[in-house]
Amino acid sequence: MSRTPRRLRTALVAVPAAAVLALIPSTASAYPNPGTVTGDTVVHDPTMIRTSGGRYLLYSTGGGLGYRTSTDRIAFTAGSDAFTTKPSWWSRYATEAWAPDISYHGGKYLMYYAVSTFGSNTSAIGLAGSTTGLPGSWTDYGVVYTSTSSSDYNAIDPNLFVDDNGTWWLSFGSWWTGIKMIRIDPSTGKQLSSDTTRYSLAARPTGTKAVEAPYIVKRNGFYYLFASYDTCCAGTSSTYKVKVGRATSITGPYYDQSGVAMTDNGGTPVLESHGSIIGPGGQSIMNDTDGDLIVYHYYDGNDNGTPKLGINLLSWSTGWPVAH
Repeated sequence: MSRTPRRLRTALVAVPAAAVLALIPSTASAYPNPGTVTGDTVVHDPTMIRTSGGRYLLYSTGGGLGYRTSTDRIAFTAGSDAFTTKPSWWSRYATEAWAPDISYHGGKYLMYYAVSTFGSNTSAIGLAGSTTGLPGSWTDYGVVYTSTSSSDYNAIDPNLFVDDNGTWWLSFGSWWTGIKMIRIDPSTGKQLSSDTTRYSLAARPTGTKAVEAPYIVKRNGFYYLFASYDTCCAGTSSTYKVKVGRATSITGPYYDQSGVAMTDNGGTPVLESHGSIIGPGGQSIMNDTDGDLIVYHYYDGNDNGTPKLGINLLSWSTGWPVAH
């Protein structure tokens, strides 16, 4: 039975690191360790942006959307949640928000996010805006899209993509029938009334594990869809991993390097468990001054499975993203 979206859980399963290492295939040595980060780095589902002044703003799952900031992309300091008072409509779905997605368009920061309970697809995607992106400055714009217990999809894990021609798209989804996409009206940030099509981008056969947390970028004429696969939120028992496919059209079809469609369980690995780095996923992609970054969480096998922030540079020299 499809059951769980990727989400914050503080009750993590602790397994000795040696036992975990015995389960990791030898090919995992090809994956890099996260870059150095210090300070307040316990996060789930991080999204990050760099302001014009050079400050990094990071938001993540939990409460009113947790906040971290850094001036050098290494030392992170926690601050107040994005919302000091949670919007009243959240109570119809849950008491906390998940999986934010921050971007900057039209002179303001936008943040899409999900409100749901663990294992439920009675869920909603919300939207907020801010001129500074700082905690306490966000104005909530309400519900963007919803799913119910009778839906074959789950309205969580949103990601906004603005195409070269100015067209706005929102991808989202977890478990059930996989990753979906809708058109967004740039003037409202909500679904375009003249196009209510819900496109399918990635899926796995009924009864298998998750594909979720979509994030789309366009590089070298291709659209690349990153997604998280398998089990999140189980500490050192997590099997989360990041995979990618690419397409010549924003709505797909997306194929992996072997030519398998992402709607047929395809996906080329980008990050998997290796050493004490367990279950990397919940990823977002950020373009910085030194290139593209993959920003994600993982479970630290040397710290009882505590979820930590991971940041790596991506290389595109092969036509596919490779973490360094």
